[in-house]
Order: sequence, then C-alpha cells, then structure tokens
Amino acid sequence: MASPCEPEQVPDCRAILGEGAIWNRALERLHWIDIEGRRVFTYDPATGENRAYDVGQKVGTVVPRARGGLMLALHEGFATLDLDSGRVAPLPRPPEHDPAIVRFNDGKCDPAGRFWAGTMALVKGPKPLGRLHRLDADGSMHVMLRDVATSNGIGWSLDRRTLYFIDTPLRRVDAFNYDDATGAITSRRAVITVPPDLGRPDGSTIDAEDMIWVAMFEGWGVTRWNPRTGELLQTIRLPVARVTSCAFGAPDLDTLYITSARAGLTDEQLAAQPLAGCLFKVRPGVRGVPAFAYQG
Repeated sequence: MASPCEPEQVPDCRAILGEGAIWNRALERLHWIDIEGRRVFTYDPATGENRAYDVGQKVGTVVPRARGGLMLALHEGFATLDLDSGRVAPLPRPPEHDPAIVRFNDGKCDPAGRFWAGTMALVKGPKPLGRLHRLDADGSMHVMLRDVATSNGIGWSLDRRTLYFIDTPLRRVDAFNYDDATGAITSRRAVITVPPDLGRPDGSTIDAEDMIWVAMFEGWGVTRWNPRTGELLQTIRLPVARVTSCAFGAPDLDTLYITSARAGLTDEQLAAQPLAGCLFKVRPGVRGVPAFAYQG
C-alpha cells in the first residue's frame, strides 16, 4: 500500500553516492557516507549540523564502536575513525581482499558486536569476485561468503537466529541460519524476490515488527517486506531514483532516514532530480530497533 507520509530533505547536502545510514543511539546522531566523495558524515537532528570527515579513500559503510568513535569499511579494508580528531587508523588487510579488483561496500554489526562488511568488483571477471567478511571483537577476520557480485543490505531478525543479506544483482533478499554465539551462517535461501519494476535492492534495515525495509536503487523509494511470506507491505516514494540505504533514528527510533545518489545521472536526469544525493527523513508509522555497535 502507498504511504501517506511525505519525505523531507535533511540537511542541505548532496552526496555523489550517499550510503550507509546508521543511527548512533549513544550520541543521538546519524552517520552516513559519500562513497565517491570519500567522506563520512555525522548529522545532528537537534542542531542541523552535518559534520563531514574526509577519510582519504572510498568508504563502503560505517558503524558505531562501543568504546567510542566509529568503525569503517574503506576501499582497502577496515579502519577506525576518531570523531574528535578525524584520525583514520587502518587495520590489517582482510584475508582474500585485493583492493585492485574489489572495494568494500555495505555492512553492519551483528547482535554480538562483530562487524560484517562485503565487497564488490571493480573489474569484470568470469564469476563474482566479492566476499562477505566478518571482523570479530578480538580483531580476527573471517571470509563468510564468496562469489558475491555486489554485497549490500545486511541485518538480523529480532530473535537473533536469522541473518538477511542482499547481493544486489540477484534481485532478492536471502536468509541464513545465524548462530549468535559463534557468528556461523548456514542454510542460505531466498525469502524475498524483488520484481524488476521496483528497482534493484540496495541497503536495508529491520523494524520493531521484524519486517525488512529495503532501499530501491533506480526504484524511486523504499519498500517494506515480510521476510516470512515474501509479501510487499509498504512503499514510500521519493523524488530521486537512486535510493541507496535506510535506517531508523531519532530518540524514539520512529524516523526513517534515507540516503540517495547522483553518481551516473545525466545532466537531464539531474535537472529532473535536483535532490539526488540528498539525505531524507520520513515517519513511516513504525519504529526501528537500535543498531548494534562494534565491541572490539
């Protein structure tokens, strides 16, 4: 069904390739990124300030860190970001990660505080070159999934027994059995199939009713799905085609923040979509759940 809520642009900032929206409950700030602009943003809804950090290379995603600051998945691997100084400190390169052929893209932390982030190919190959990586709190790194084309939205069911994962070109949301104690995943299966006319599934988030919200690249909106039935429950339209990620925020987690992109649009398309690349907010009538922080 169509949503009666109306998206609002916040703040006055246009990213080349906006992504990675996530609410930091400890700071009451929203973090989001510009992959191509090599920037991490921290948006304060109370003041409207949108502080930008230049991180020196393409950045695929950002998550809060329990001890303070942020964790990043950069082009070349994982890193920390100090919010006071803006200092970026890279971690050792993950196994099987070759930044000449792949870069990091989307990711989030699991309920136990491990940081999951996937990669996508920069060059064409005979098979998908991406990987899904897991950074544990002790600093150990693990390759959890191979043969990934464009690693995107990831999330966990409220009972902590299922991991949801999007490999965008497959046009679906897959589920895995997830072991919260060990981080192991098994039994991959498709739970949502996205029709081509809705766009391509990108970033995602879970709400308090255990439903999945998916940003639709080239789909002009975000969609809400029931992962147990595969049913499309709600669509929120936006004034931009390339919708990239979504995350619940605000003190009551009742506001959905949505990122977008202008990369690759023609001059004619940009004229028709002057807000492409902006961050939006909307109140969809359902609350989200707190994002997990990295425990390392």
